[in-house]
Amino acid sequence: MVALKGSGVYAIAAVPLLIIGTMLGLVVIGDDNSCGASVAADGSSVSIDPESVSHTEIAGYGHEQLVNAAYVMQAGKDLGLTPRDQTIGVMTAMGESSLRNIDYGDWETGGVTNPDGTRTTSIGLFQQQDGWGSREERLDPYISSTKFFQAMTAKVPDRASLEPTIVAHRTQVNADPYHYTRYWEGAVQIVEGLTGIRTGLNPADGSPSGGACETLVPGTVSAQGWAAPASPPVSSPYGIRIHPIYGTARLHAGTDLAPVCDAPIWAAQNGVVAGRGFDRSGNGYITIDHGGGIATRYLHMYDSGMLVQTGDQVTAGQQIARVGSSGESTGCHLHFEVQINGENVDPQPFMAAVGVPLGQ
Repeated sequence: MVALKGSGVYAIAAVPLLIIGTMLGLVVIGDDNSCGASVAADGSSVSIDPESVSHTEIAGYGHEQLVNAAYVMQAGKDLGLTPRDQTIGVMTAMGESSLRNIDYGDWETGGVTNPDGTRTTSIGLFQQQDGWGSREERLDPYISSTKFFQAMTAKVPDRASLEPTIVAHRTQVNADPYHYTRYWEGAVQIVEGLTGIRTGLNPADGSPSGGACETLVPGTVSAQGWAAPASPPVSSPYGIRIHPIYGTARLHAGTDLAPVCDAPIWAAQNGVVAGRGFDRSGNGYITIDHGGGIATRYLHMYDSGMLVQTGDQVTAGQQIARVGSSGESTGCHLHFEVQINGENVDPQPFMAAVGVPLGQ
């Protein structure tokens, strides 16, 4: 934990553990569009009434934390800020307090002092010290969020051209400009998950926009009515292998295809989206039920890269997602699985039999 100082106001950068977890269903707000989800129009603010938050978990953050995130978003909306600004606020609170409205800071937990030797007085979602306002104000999620956004707009007028972590750093004036980078992806998931609105923000690198409603690219369908789930090459086949993260031998239950980040992912066959979200390992996934006991699964997309919702009817070759690197992934790729009656089979011979040799 690092003591921070800026313009006579101190803050503390907490380092909570971000655990990517199961993402639950979305509440859709906004106008429908051809991208398969609602999109924030031209930078207009997004929000959800904190009292109406029903999600129990998004991106590993529980109900109480999500309510606090809703207060952050509401404060940004009332100031007329953009979804990007609002998401930066959520990201900053994640990096400071793990979205918990705590009444203590680094002095109490680690004896940390400010650069001038005084005790830190950090409290609240943003770990704001005395210079930010009264104790009551700093412990009010809405008021503390408003104060953060007011400082952000005053200190960082060029924030639209800066990485989100740099915007937060210049507002909080902390020691590490890149402290907040690790929280950006989770912040995008929370904002989009709570509102049901696609922000167009790139969860991978924090760029200002990932393109809220790009032109979808259709895939090529074989004579048997099947389509390749993604372009080549095959980077890892089905079978026992040494896991690249854990270093242990285990079944790799699918075929990995690695075109480029954000490359299109296509539905392999007509069907119904039976599941969409994040598993316990943080892997973004889409499951399609094709009937007759056959299902396909697509893994590692980011939330804004999943273009369909549970219950959607899809057709073979329809773009359903963009290649990402969420969860247990060391780089952008699609992990593609084929299941027959709930059991995984090797996708390569299965797809070859229906006229779609993977990786070619």
